[in-house]
Amino acid sequence: MSGPLTGVRVLDMTTALSGPVSTHILGDMGADIIKVEPPEGDSIRDLGPARHRGMGAMFMHTNRSKRSIVLDLKIEAGRDAFLRLLSQTDVFVCNIRPKAMARLGLAYDQTVALNPELIYVNIVGYGSHGPYGDKPAYDDLIQAAAGIASLRAPADPARYTPIALADRISGILAANAVLGALYHRAVQGKGQHIEIPMFESIASLVLADHMAGATFEPPVGPPVFHRYASIRRPFQTQDGFLCMMVLTDRQWREFFATVGRPEVMQDERFSTMANRTGHLEELYATVSEILASRPTDHWLACLEAADIPVARIETMESLLVHPHLRQTGFFEMIDHPTEGRVRSMARTSTWSVTQPEATRHTPRLGEHSREILAEAGFSEEEAQSLFDNGAVKGCQA
Repeated sequence: MSGPLTGVRVLDMTTALSGPVSTHILGDMGADIIKVEPPEGDSIRDLGPARHRGMGAMFMHTNRSKRSIVLDLKIEAGRDAFLRLLSQTDVFVCNIRPKAMARLGLAYDQTVALNPELIYVNIVGYGSHGPYGDKPAYDDLIQAAAGIASLRAPADPARYTPIALADRISGILAANAVLGALYHRAVQGKGQHIEIPMFESIASLVLADHMAGATFEPPVGPPVFHRYASIRRPFQTQDGFLCMMVLTDRQWREFFATVGRPEVMQDERFSTMANRTGHLEELYATVSEILASRPTDHWLACLEAADIPVARIETMESLLVHPHLRQTGFFEMIDHPTEGRVRSMARTSTWSVTQPEATRHTPRLGEHSREILAEAGFSEEEAQSLFDNGAVKGCQA
């Protein structure tokens, strides 16, 4: 292992997506991720296509670079084993509601004395100081609560984005918080408790784009929701659709010159960014009319030649064979010990010295239970006792 977090141990008591995304990032950076699972396993182990039970596609993509131990925290011996692991760890990440953690005796203030330098990260649905602090949270619920589901043109029905956006962004923010806390501890020698609320996190992203006139007090206009959404969409061509993003005055002049309509920029409504902002519907109606007159490939060729930001709309199938992703080594074919040949996403960033990469295959449920107990100092007799009374489980052969 040579990643930037080599030597950091993370105890991961998360399920579904927000938490596993965060620890997946940390694991690829070289941290030793110990995934603590209940006897039934992570709730998404069986989500999506799979070759074997408990190893579904979505689970595979968010839980590599980890080891798995099964602990039944409702059994006193299982909880004691967990606390022993916690005392030897650098970072603890969970996405269980705070009251549930308190009932288990595992809230931050109940464990901090055991490991004062611990970085304890809670991913929660809503900030604990608000009236919604103990509400359950799932991706769809947070997309609704933060207003994403309403960000449609007026004629469109409310709907969610077709990816787990709230979960995944919250996981990325949690990983980012861990990195900052590790630096603080390296400098100050102190651990701390960090709470990542999904609702506030996603609401801040939505409002940064859409608060608009309500940014100012008194407001200088309403929040712009539907109008902004109604013009931010792909353009229809003669044989399909095309994405084009033109913003600056120079880009608009170049665009209309390229398509043979330079006079459009002489219209006062479109001559400056400030003027265009007030006439977006008219501007985009003109653009739509132009782009509908030729095939997609024609526009891609001439707009790219003019350095106009443009992109083809890819599908899940076309991404798998995308020439750029192939050339950059984005995909990697690996041989999983039980799941066979697997397509993995190898990298999203390139580092000159400490390149993040997968450090372990996605674990089966309880695959590393004995190994982790031994590393924590449990004798063979102690470990066997935990297995015998059901406090710990291992994977089935």
